[in-house]
Amino acid sequence: MKRLIYATGIASAALLPAAAATAQDASWGCQVLLCAASQNPSWHGVQYCIPPMVKLIAAMSKPGFLWPICDEAKAGAPGREDYADCPEGTKIGYSQYGRDGNRSVPDRCVKTLNTCQTDPGLNGLANQAGVILNRRARDGEDSCIKEISSQRPRRADPWYFDIPNDQGVKQRHWFNLNL
Repeated sequence: MKRLIYATGIASAALLPAAAATAQDASWGCQVLLCAASQNPSWHGVQYCIPPMVKLIAAMSKPGFLWPICDEAKAGAPGREDYADCPEGTKIGYSQYGRDGNRSVPDRCVKTLNTCQTDPGLNGLANQAGVILNRRARDGEDSCIKEISSQRPRRADPWYFDIPNDQGVKQRHWFNLNL
């Protein structure tokens, strides 16, 4: 974060006379990056951040939108991941497949169980709300393998920037664009 602030300050100072550079003097891309990286409070709680982020949200709905970039920070455009990681012991699954076999969005967490073995946890999992239980058949015969599938959690902050720190190691900063 220090590197980002330093880079933004340098970029702003280069454009201004000997007057002190402030975050408001940064390019729009650097303003967006600084605001998106704000964690406590998030950009929603920083008065300075409201105008550039509202401008960004409005611009995103227009045809030909290009994300404003802060070249000085070497972060590029943000990424987006709508879903959080699945809990340990589960894997990512899909609720639907297209006609050609392509998967839809990875919106499920799946745990595979061998029900031929005694598993006291199965009944508790099978009775939870929102859980789908599938039984696989192999060559027309029932199998002991069952899949328990649950809705994959959504991220509150689905957008992220990978911002290099002082050592050049990228750190992920999550944010949202909800007004």
